[in-house]
Amino acid sequence: MTRKQKRLSVIGGALVVLACAAGLVLFALQQRIAFFRMPSDIAAADLQSESRFRLGGLVEKGSVVRGTGTRITFAVTDHIKSVPVTYDGILPDLFREDQGVVIEGRFAPGGAFQADSVLAKHDENYMPKEVADSLKAKGVWQGENKQP
Repeated sequence: MTRKQKRLSVIGGALVVLACAAGLVLFALQQRIAFFRMPSDIAAADLQSESRFRLGGLVEKGSVVRGTGTRITFAVTDHIKSVPVTYDGILPDLFREDQGVVIEGRFAPGGAFQADSVLAKHDENYMPKEVADSLKAKGVWQGENKQP
C-alpha cells in the first residue's frame, strides 16, 4: 500500500467509527425525546400511542383535586380544549390554577394524561416560552395585561 492509500483507509475507518457513534447516540436519545403539544393539538392517535411528549397550557380553574397522599388530578387547557392530568408526586411551590405549566408524560389507558414531571412558572412575569408562543398563536394569550 502506498502512503496515499493508507491515509485514505485511516480517514475512511475514522468516518465509519464516527458514523457508528453518531447512530448510537441518536438511538439512545430517541428514548428521551419528548415533543411539545398543546391540548387542542392532541389527536386521537396520541391517545392510543404510548409515546412520551410534553403537554403545555394553563391549569384550568376549579380543576385541581388533591387525592390521597401525593396524588393530584387537574386539567390543562389552552382555552380551546382541556386534557385531564394525573400526577403522583410533589408539585412545584408555584403551581396553581390559571398559571402556565408544562408537564411531561404519556396517556394512560383510561384517557387521562399520566404526568411524570410538572414544571411551573418561576416568577410573576414568566411563562414557559413554548406555552406562551402556542397561546399567542391561538389568540388566547393574555400576557402582561392579565388581571390577578
